[in-house]
Amino acid sequence: MSDVTPSPVPTTELSGQDQRLWATLIHVGWVVGSIIGLSFLPALIGYIVLKDRGAFVRQHTAAALNFQISWFIWAIALAILSLITWGLGLILYIPFTVLYLIFTIMDALHANKGEAPGQTLSLPLVH
Repeated sequence: MSDVTPSPVPTTELSGQDQRLWATLIHVGWVVGSIIGLSFLPALIGYIVLKDRGAFVRQHTAAALNFQISWFIWAIALAILSLITWGLGLILYIPFTVLYLIFTIMDALHANKGEAPGQTLSLPLVH
């Protein structure tokens, strides 16, 4: 047996266009994740896989992951509020969903244009 330690796979930085593409796809990936009930899963996978492939894609995947986790927490809080108020909290689900869609579309557009993400109402969980 030899004592050769395998070297880690070198990562190369993605081109600017590829970083914008992946950042955009990560922001809209919640659609795929929603099919299985885990809308944050594509952002999590994207962050793990792409975080070392460029500063721009890292910034957007971290922002998308923070956004998805934060809004998952807000949805749980809203569900609890609905239970406490005997369903009156359900009225808030419509504006909640509309804001969710608007913010994800805006951030996907920011990513596609090469701009910084503009996440609102997100907890800074991942950097």
